[in-house]
Amino acid sequence: MNKLAEESNSQLKGTVAERLLSTMGSRLYFPKGIVAQAGEAKKAAHTANATIGMAFNHGKPFILSAIADSMPTLTPEQTVLYAPTAGVEQLRMEWQNQLIKKNPSVNQGEISLPVVTTGLTGGLSAIADLFVDKGQTVITSDPCWDNYTLIFDVRREGIIRNVPFFASGCSCCCHSGLDLEGISQAVREEAKKGQVRIVLNFPNNPTGYSPTKAEARALVELFYEVARDGADVLIICDDAYFGLFYEDDICEESPFSLFAGLHERILAVKIDGPIKEDYVWGLRIGFVTIGSCGLKQEHYNALNVKLTGAIRATISCSSTPAQYFALKSLEDSRTAGEKAAFREIMRKRYVAVKAFIEENPDHPVLKPYPCNSGYFLSFNCLGVSSEALRQELLSKHGIGVVSLGEHCLRIAFSSLDEEQIPPVLKTVYEVADKMV
Repeated sequence: MNKLAEESNSQLKGTVAERLLSTMGSRLYFPKGIVAQAGEAKKAAHTANATIGMAFNHGKPFILSAIADSMPTLTPEQTVLYAPTAGVEQLRMEWQNQLIKKNPSVNQGEISLPVVTTGLTGGLSAIADLFVDKGQTVITSDPCWDNYTLIFDVRREGIIRNVPFFASGCSCCCHSGLDLEGISQAVREEAKKGQVRIVLNFPNNPTGYSPTKAEARALVELFYEVARDGADVLIICDDAYFGLFYEDDICEESPFSLFAGLHERILAVKIDGPIKEDYVWGLRIGFVTIGSCGLKQEHYNALNVKLTGAIRATISCSSTPAQYFALKSLEDSRTAGEKAAFREIMRKRYVAVKAFIEENPDHPVLKPYPCNSGYFLSFNCLGVSSEALRQELLSKHGIGVVSLGEHCLRIAFSSLDEEQIPPVLKTVYEVADKMV
């Protein structure tokens, strides 16, 4: 094993992070090669820096006029230079500040400095590299985002355990919630093996559900108990749609804030980013933040070294201009007001969805999953293939929806104007009714 990997492993000795590391996670390190040496030279090479494969003219990077004209608010350094592997430090610090503002239960001194990845998928993949080995179980919701299978199963050869997280068959998409009994059973069964790995995706894709405050307290009790009884727990918080909450009783902090300081046997990971939160989907910027009450800053530094190694070995670094665009949006005084206006538009679309569901209860085929947040509404299709329904809606009515598995039909109300929602849902209901 590389000496640098051994060094970070020794720094993690005796922690929950060390026990949860995959074999790849144990082997990962950030090499003191070109990128690391270039980073050192950037700070100390005052006479000349000839470490990195970039072209300069009198200290300024070469830049094409087409690029310069298209990005008038960015300097050449912010546009065409390589970003550090872990991300632009100013952006990392600002994202951490924003994280704490949105999650006041989090203590800045007790979490890692976020590492930048290419989208949330990049963050999930890096965490899978560190903490998932062949044959290890990862609990996810059923239904869930289909990319989890590629990340944890196909890529890392883990075992996806799909657990029905959400009550279905209700007459209103807001009157049921988490299947706490089912979640508890799955977690306790995995805890008997000594380790639990679980993904909590709230607001959920595809159902559009976030825990209520009471449900959040129940999850805290569950994971505290299994950790107290001796199991090591990895909680991956996929917060892609964080902040889009539409009901008053929702727990409006990330699950990360609940678990990062809960028990020394719990390792909480927050995967988030501005992609959905700040409506900048094409920037493909994500962040990975780690928290556990059993870890100190030297442990977080060691984990970030391994994370950076995983990034270096796959994408090398994330887009420089995308990071600076994200930073500018975070620092711009207009952003908060514009985001509030966008959220209100989304809330009105949700209200339109909720009204239609309440006015049309007890459909023979479509049973809405609970929904109170996010971008989506999903139906459990009874007696009808969701894929067949999707094809019928697309080919005969020109309505595009998503089929997940055999029985889940997802509708992204985020992409529908408010006035489109009733007629679209009416058609979905009518077509499904005729397919029985």
